Amino acid sequence: MRIPYRKPGIFSQMKPDPLLTADKLEELKKKLEHLKKSQPFAAAEVARLAELGDFSENAEYQMAKGKLRGINGGIFNLQKQIDEAVLIENSGEADKVRIGNTVTVEMNGKRKTFKLLGSVESDPTNGIISHNSPVGIALMDKTVGQEFEIERETGKIKCKIIDISNI
Repeated sequence: MRIPYRKPGIFSQMKPDPLLTADKLEELKKKLEHLKKSQPFAAAEVARLAELGDFSENAEYQMAKGKLRGINGGIFNLQKQIDEAVLIENSGEADKVRIGNTVTVEMNGKRKTFKLLGSVESDPTNGIISHNSPVGIALMDKTVGQEFEIERETGKIKCKIIDISNI
């Protein structure tokens, strides 16, 4: 079977955001340990099924091999992410919006609170946004009381920084 060639999309060559909180880094380390523990069992299963012979018609072998490939790929990706991680540290200053701050903003008359973190930890439904998002980019380096506009497809949003606090 031939795998179709697909032209890479605009996001396929982007490097992952290395900014992480200490909690997220610990979560990734636990996930890595879990994968490392499951790797020997998956390798043993592949070896056991390989003894049955004829690889082309051995569906269990193919599935076990795919599972082992997934585990190995996950270990590689997690190890790389952990090695390249940059911890978001609390600077103690809340004079300007920086990564790691919690910001209260008045947007078109409504107050919203955002926590600016790295792209890996963003969760917009819970108010955690990436510093690379349009709102995150607009908030960076602003001070309390500063007014600005965010350009959106639906129009401009008038914003004002109400409060800046640390994590």
